[in-house]
Amino acid sequence: MLGIRKIGVFERTYRHLNRYRQILAVLFKHGFGGLIEQLNIDEYVEIGLRMMSEEWGGERGKHPHHTRAHRVRMALEELGPTYIKLGQILSTRSDLIPPDYIRELTDLQDNVQPFPCIEVKKIIAEELNKPPQDLFEYFEEHPIASASIGQVHRARLRGGENVAVKIQRPGIQRIIEVDLEIMLHLATLMERHIEDMAFHQPVKVVEEFTRVIEKEIDYTIEASNMERFSRQCFGDPTIYVPKVFRELSTDRVLTMEFILAIKVSEIKKLENARLDRKKITVRGAKLLLKQIFDDGFFHADPHPGNIHVLPGNVICLLDFGMMGSIDRQTREDFVDLIFSAVEQDEVKASRVLLHLTTWEYEPDLRHLEKDVADFMGQHLYKSLKDIQIGKVIQQMFELVSRHRMRIPPDIFLMLKALSTIEGVALRLDPDFDMIAQAAPFIRRIKLSRFYPRRLAEDMFSISEDLLHFIKLFPKDMIEIARLIKSKKLSLKFEHHGLERMLATHDQISNKLSFAIIIASLIIGSSIIVNSEIPPLVYGISLIGIVVFIAAAIMGIWLMVAILKRGDF
Repeated sequence: MLGIRKIGVFERTYRHLNRYRQILAVLFKHGFGGLIEQLNIDEYVEIGLRMMSEEWGGERGKHPHHTRAHRVRMALEELGPTYIKLGQILSTRSDLIPPDYIRELTDLQDNVQPFPCIEVKKIIAEELNKPPQDLFEYFEEHPIASASIGQVHRARLRGGENVAVKIQRPGIQRIIEVDLEIMLHLATLMERHIEDMAFHQPVKVVEEFTRVIEKEIDYTIEASNMERFSRQCFGDPTIYVPKVFRELSTDRVLTMEFILAIKVSEIKKLENARLDRKKITVRGAKLLLKQIFDDGFFHADPHPGNIHVLPGNVICLLDFGMMGSIDRQTREDFVDLIFSAVEQDEVKASRVLLHLTTWEYEPDLRHLEKDVADFMGQHLYKSLKDIQIGKVIQQMFELVSRHRMRIPPDIFLMLKALSTIEGVALRLDPDFDMIAQAAPFIRRIKLSRFYPRRLAEDMFSISEDLLHFIKLFPKDMIEIARLIKSKKLSLKFEHHGLERMLATHDQISNKLSFAIIIASLIIGSSIIVNSEIPPLVYGISLIGIVVFIAAAIMGIWLMVAILKRGDF
């Protein structure tokens, strides 16, 4: 596991000083000096970084003449593996970032040179306790693929099986740990100082990203995902999952069966091999729909590079580093959302949407219902075959974001996977109807609630919960009574939304107090003048005159303040 800690003390920041310098330099270089200023970094880090900030001040106007989204992509590519991965994951989060950023981040490339084969052999020997020549009959020194976290080499086992060996880059875990600590620090500053960013909870985004990348750099998790997926598809001749060689796999080395197949995006090669594009399309869609609606465990990144086709139109998925999991209740809620939309019941659809999302403050229900009704009106006048799931999902993300609601990661991954697979399917078969393929799965989920076995399970679960409540309730009441009797129980009330009213009340009170003081000074000075208290100037008390002038100045200042604020 990655040892991520918050940066806040001198020692930790100093430990990352060089990397912090690189990150801030890249941001300044690509025209994000204003963002750095908003973060008030100099308040939180030592003098060294403050001096660097002054040194880079001249870079603010030297960024290329590109769109902001393009400059973000260039900055992430220059920052290296951790930030490239962050961008790639954010490119799947259209509930968080605008469409122009999505398009740019989708094109993020690792552009990483392969590391030397001598390092590859050293890692294999460390991880598997034997050099490659003792483990493999043949090991290809030049990698067939190279990315930011690892690279893949082709090899042959002594038993004759062709395998692909994925090896993690040396020192990558340490690089990622340092980057994530700095990223977490920057996210904390964003949340604290940039009001528009606070809603998106950048700290939680970084924490979520940390969990994702932790799984990706542990190859034993990917191996487990492949084995689970293989069991899930057992007995289905239309699907093939590469075999994992556990005895030759660790958290830094993954050995799996080498697959020689055609990428689903290589349409010419599919046609030359006389493969049936329509059959491939239907099988691929049904595979994902089964994963989501029947199994609840699905491949979360089914882009064309991860979908291959074997002879006989057999689908083969690769790269099981990113998987999604959806429980039964969430699947049923999602189906309820679809049915309420088809029935044009905006009230029920809004309630289900609230249940599927998270939010800090409950949205205005009437406003949400109106937007949901408008959303359904835009799409449901069309025939089902003309509805594109990708466009519907994109607009739903925009609706959710507009009401300051958030889609949980696994639900988002499910929707994104559906949208991605539809895009792949339409490239293979422009007449493909995703809704028609999904209908039997949705109908089965809806009807499954009324199966006798399911009803019995639900009744048993309700009875069990009720019995548990009946047993615990008297004990809880006795405990509450004991705490009240011993004066250890106290109730705390918190008011939300009263801050502005209280601030206004304080202003009114201050002005009234100020006015009373001015009136008191005027009255007091009048008494002093009438009493002719010395010293006198032309027969008038000097103290009285001074107090009169002070009262006049304060009165004028109060009047100007009132007029300036428009409080009249």
